[in-house]
Amino acid sequence: MPDSIQLHQEAMLKRLARVEGQIRGIQGMIRRGEDCEAVAQQFAAARKALDKAYQEMLACLLEETVLDPERDDAQMLSRVRTIFTKYT
Repeated sequence: MPDSIQLHQEAMLKRLARVEGQIRGIQGMIRRGEDCEAVAQQFAAARKALDKAYQEMLACLLEETVLDPERDDAQMLSRVRTIFTKYT
């Protein structure tokens, strides 16, 4: 049975594949000369999906940091602060 890391990776890859499909769809809409508002709506949906994928990855990074038995509380809090500063 796959472990939780593999399941997380598979879910992330599926999510990114959906975003990739959305982007390809937007490209097709632009090539066909579809209405700008319809294209904008699809852009917004793709951005939201990519933001959600990013949030999931950030949560994974935070979980790894918080659950690291090698770090004491001060190190963990410092790392979490660094993650938020650097990636958000």
